[in-house]
Amino acid sequence: MGDGLTIRPAGPADAPALAAIYGDAVLHGFGTFEEDPPSAAEMEARRAAIAEKGLPYLVAEAGGQVLGFAYASPFRTRPAYRYTIEDTVYVSPDAKGRGVGRAVLSAVLAACEGMGFRQVVAIVGDSGNAASIGLHRALGFEQKGVGQGFGFKHGRWVDIVFMQKALNGGDSRPPQDL
Repeated sequence: MGDGLTIRPAGPADAPALAAIYGDAVLHGFGTFEEDPPSAAEMEARRAAIAEKGLPYLVAEAGGQVLGFAYASPFRTRPAYRYTIEDTVYVSPDAKGRGVGRAVLSAVLAACEGMGFRQVVAIVGDSGNAASIGLHRALGFEQKGVGQGFGFKHGRWVDIVFMQKALNGGDSRPPQDL
């Protein structure tokens, strides 16, 4: 992507762009198992919930237009999982293949590493989702398994691909408190 790309925290004013980008993925892709696109208000509520947890929710923009977003969320709620987060990344159809996903997801991963997290999990919708699987591999994730037929969307069964990346030494030593 050119020099005009800016990565910044998402805010309430970004809700319509987040809804449009995610809505396209809901309607036309398999990366999410949602079937009805959420409204801008719902996307803002989701963004605010992540922000309240102190986790990164970032957008990539160029020329004042949001081209993609990524964020980290808790992997599970039980206390023993507190060192593991799950990433999410979506890119506008017009910006795919231009490095937007890599830029915004890299910034999220760097923020999570700075926060002391030890593992990042990606649960990629559709084993045929070469773009997302390739992006995660390029950023150091390893494929750990495939859940076959976990969802049914757009008239077919859809797999999920489990990927994982260690941060801060992963499980090589005991964690420090977050």
